Amino acid sequence: MVVTFEQFAMARLPSLLRYAVVLTGDRDLAQDIVQEVLARAQVRWRRISEAEVPEAYVRRMVLNEYLSWRRSWAVRHVHAVGERLVDLDDARGGVRDHADGVVMADVLWKRLATLGRKQRAVLVLRYYEQLEDEQIADLLGCSPATVRSHASRALKTLRLSPELMERIPAEEKS
Repeated sequence: MVVTFEQFAMARLPSLLRYAVVLTGDRDLAQDIVQEVLARAQVRWRRISEAEVPEAYVRRMVLNEYLSWRRSWAVRHVHAVGERLVDLDDARGGVRDHADGVVMADVLWKRLATLGRKQRAVLVLRYYEQLEDEQIADLLGCSPATVRSHASRALKTLRLSPELMERIPAEEKS
């Protein structure tokens, strides 16, 4: 007795879906794969139905589609740099929200704006330009002790918020 494609699909769909779910571990992806396979199987049904075991043939098609999906997905799926950084952060055990960083930067800029010009210059030269106190002193025309004094006062002003303490090196917190 020859089975029509519709009869085959109605009878075997649940088992093909279970098979695909076990392969993929994702119900939605399994449904996509089975749908794609059945669409191709319908076009070739006359040849498939002549096979000794049509279900085995279609199961093999599901497996091949899954394997090719994995290959083609890896080629087509492009990660944004941020996604990769988040993945790396997740691997280290911490998850940081980008929005938190933006808020902190905004707060920091507002606090920096309240500093005197020399205090702000000292912090920018020390932490942004990463210059030593002697180099900063040469640029500002003062002594290294004055640079340290400006830095100390500026950091004390910025310490009003505990979140900002994380941005300051340990030697400056004392």
